[in-house]
Amino acid sequence: MFESLSDRLNETFGRLNRKGRLTEQDVDDAMREVRRALLEADVNFKVVKDFVAAVRERAVGQDVLRSLTPAQTAIGIVNEELVRVLGTDREPLRLPERPPQILMMVGLQGSGKTTHTGKLALQLRKEGRNPLMVAADLQRPAAVNQLQALGKQVNIPVYAEGTTGSSPVTVAVNAVKHAMERGYNPVIIDTAGRLQIDEPLMAELVTIRDRVNPTEILLVADAMTGQEAVGVAQTFHDRLAVTGLILTKMDGDARGGAALSIRAVTGVPIKFIGTGEKLDALEPFYPERLAGRILGMGDVLSLVERAQELTDDKDAERLQNRMIKGQFDLEDFLDQLQKIKKMGPLSQLMEMIPGLGSQMRQAKAQISDDDYKRIEAIILSMTPQERRRPEMVRGRRLNRIARGSGTQRNEVNQLLKQFRDMQGMMAQFGKMAKKGKLPANLPFDF
Repeated sequence: MFESLSDRLNETFGRLNRKGRLTEQDVDDAMREVRRALLEADVNFKVVKDFVAAVRERAVGQDVLRSLTPAQTAIGIVNEELVRVLGTDREPLRLPERPPQILMMVGLQGSGKTTHTGKLALQLRKEGRNPLMVAADLQRPAAVNQLQALGKQVNIPVYAEGTTGSSPVTVAVNAVKHAMERGYNPVIIDTAGRLQIDEPLMAELVTIRDRVNPTEILLVADAMTGQEAVGVAQTFHDRLAVTGLILTKMDGDARGGAALSIRAVTGVPIKFIGTGEKLDALEPFYPERLAGRILGMGDVLSLVERAQELTDDKDAERLQNRMIKGQFDLEDFLDQLQKIKKMGPLSQLMEMIPGLGSQMRQAKAQISDDDYKRIEAIILSMTPQERRRPEMVRGRRLNRIARGSGTQRNEVNQLLKQFRDMQGMMAQFGKMAKKGKLPANLPFDF
């Protein structure tokens, strides 16, 4: 996410750091580089112009030139201005005066509307809600079947009337009535899209809006289309008065221009971002967290929240006790590895750790999900006794594990060495916890 932009900005601020004290010319040179980086990231020209002007005015006006840490002060200003452009505060979904909450999903065909209807329903179910998904896209072949398949996958009900004899408006109206009678809340309506904006599409969406009076109209836009996404958002907003945005494919958008432009140009807040293909890869949008990722400051809060979703207090306490007693073994390691896998791609997690994502790219370090699979295969090729006592693995055992996992002896040895190093680190954590130098409950259990 934002690899190109993040690397360019970090390179620019790195040069400022090496200079020590700054001159006004240094600031102007840096702002020129920031302007180029933003334009190359496909950020709207007017947004770039206003952003750079605001940063420069504050940088010079706040005595950055006389600061003891001028580069850090300048980065702080850039961070604050990025947050301002992105929307300042997290804007949650609106709540109606009376239930049900009705969420109308709109967007072009191929933007991910149907998939993100499922993702949003799953997200809200995790919050203790009782969602109903509505198959009101009767234009695209198999759209109804796709939503029903998603409903079965996440065990969330879908209201559908088929594709013959019904209109999208009728389906939406009947679905809301169905939800009120059976206590479903929220109601998430998946509407039709087109390959391009046309009048029949807009007229249909306006009619659905007027008949069901949605609490939110959420535009699903593909972040990888850059400025095209901004234009689409503006058009939909002009006709429908969109209340929120869901930006999809943020995990694949190396430039990030749409995210940095869309709020500033349309005035519509980003409410969620799609960060992967899995149905749980949807995050509430926090402007300050995204700004931190862009500037290489990481996003530890999001990382902690992902970990906490997978952490059971009893399991965390059990693992901490095993660490304190020096009993952390390959069974524990495999369990933690599998939990990390559920949190998302390893490269994405690294981006959330301050400075690490940028450093790894500069070192051209490649992280692949295949690394997970290789480690899993090696550990699963061991007997339970060998996982509990890895020091047993040598000679014939080593050969057997390598054959069983489809790896080489040196790869098995390398994993065992890395595990011994980790065991030592865990033992140190355990001693620190015993002496009260660590908090009672660690934020992660891995």
